[in-house]
Amino acid sequence: MSLKPLKKTDMNKSWMKKRRDKQIKIQPEYHLIVTEGTKTEPEYFRAIRDIINHQYKDRVQLDIYGEGENTLNLFDRAQKHANNSPNIYKHVWIVYDTDDFPSDHINKTAQLCENCSNDETTYHAIWSNQCIELWFLLHFSYFQSDIHRQEYWEKLSKSMMLYGLGTYTKGRSDMYMVLRPYLEVAIQNAKRLDEINKGRKPSMAAPGTKMHEMLQTLKPYLD
Repeated sequence: MSLKPLKKTDMNKSWMKKRRDKQIKIQPEYHLIVTEGTKTEPEYFRAIRDIINHQYKDRVQLDIYGEGENTLNLFDRAQKHANNSPNIYKHVWIVYDTDDFPSDHINKTAQLCENCSNDETTYHAIWSNQCIELWFLLHFSYFQSDIHRQEYWEKLSKSMMLYGLGTYTKGRSDMYMVLRPYLEVAIQNAKRLDEINKGRKPSMAAPGTKMHEMLQTLKPYLD
């Protein structure tokens, strides 16, 4: 077999043009985010999606669905979205609050994510016990008292006002942008809670959240 270098006169020949034109298209890494909530969580993640999909469209792409379903149905919806999509999702993030759902449903959703993950797609149970407002509050301070979700809203509003960020309302559309400067603080505080909750099932990890796991994965595209 000849290993002679190509001649310049060969570069314009038809067989060489075909070789140059045949390029492998590298697909971006696809993420699917499916949330239990239809307002607060989707608004938060849409801001993240808009940043990443615009700035890194050739590397990472996010799809978001706010389903308004309970924990077990939420997993089924996420799996259907993943199976019906023309894209292969590397990560499927299932975001839900524990609220007052039965503990076996909360825990089973996390177990389903573990059982259904494979080499192609990883399912993540991104739960917050009791609610996503815990994650928001962790942007300002470490907090480990188990309180009712409605008390989180009041505490969150007080913290936001101290920082001149207005008050908190459910479904506030600018929550990600408002909290963005304090993201690393929230990640570190959530990790501290995770250490305390190590070995506990999601239903027993109060307060606790897995939001930091998703944001740590996406953070390189948000800095």
